[in-house]
Amino acid sequence: MPRLSEVIAALETLWPAERAESWDAVGTVVGDPDQEVTRVLFAVDPVQEIVDEAVKLSAGLLVTHHPLYLRGTTTVAATHFKGRVVHTLIKHDIALHVAHTNADTADPGVSDALAGALDLRVTGPLVPDPTDPEGRRGLGRVCALDHPLTVRELAARAAERLPATAQGIRVAGDPEALVRTVAVSGGSGDSLFDHVRAAGVDAFLTADLRHHPAAEFLADRAHSPLALLDAAHWATEWPWCELAASQLDEISDRHGWDLRVHVSKTVTDPWTAHAASTTSDPLGAPN
Repeated sequence: MPRLSEVIAALETLWPAERAESWDAVGTVVGDPDQEVTRVLFAVDPVQEIVDEAVKLSAGLLVTHHPLYLRGTTTVAATHFKGRVVHTLIKHDIALHVAHTNADTADPGVSDALAGALDLRVTGPLVPDPTDPEGRRGLGRVCALDHPLTVRELAARAAERLPATAQGIRVAGDPEALVRTVAVSGGSGDSLFDHVRAAGVDAFLTADLRHHPAAEFLADRAHSPLALLDAAHWATEWPWCELAASQLDEISDRHGWDLRVHVSKTVTDPWTAHAASTTSDPLGAPN
């Protein structure tokens, strides 16, 4: 069985910590480097539900996309939910490792997994990493469809292929417009609008789109009548868990480790219900 330090070293080859954004908090949060690891669990969020799942699984390592402490802390007291997470991990000898923005820009990374889930062909990064001479790393991905779809059909595909959430897929723009190329970015993506325009794509699928940035983006018709598809944040990043698990499986086989790698299917998206509008005129405000 590999030691934790060996598994972490392997993960660092996939998502080097130095490639994370300066504001990010990645790497190992909890764990004894000398402990043996037999099971690994991948998940998006390091919340209590996921930690409890790791306990039931007898996992020795939990790998999450989102950090536990993004802005630091002065306490890990169990009186707070993050402190309880730390206490549970330590009590059960479970290590926690985070790959966040270093996994976003990796090759392959979070947006490659999102594109793969939607059966899109990646043609390159949306925001290339200038340190990558091969031009494959970077934030987001520009993709092509094997055959054109309407915006409505693309949204339906996303709703079918991504994990189900209360939000589903929101669409801004002409639902009947044809899409041949699309940009995707797992997680919050409205900071990338300038790059999306420059890419010349027909649509942009991401998460956490806010009213004003989206409205201003759509109002600027001088560039192109782009459509926006807004999915739940968690749903756009969960496919990476399966990709990451398969990468660790391959490494385990190569090294002769007897690791069992699992992906959590627990939905940790915070939104739990959705009520559709019921006005008599779906295009008008109530009088």
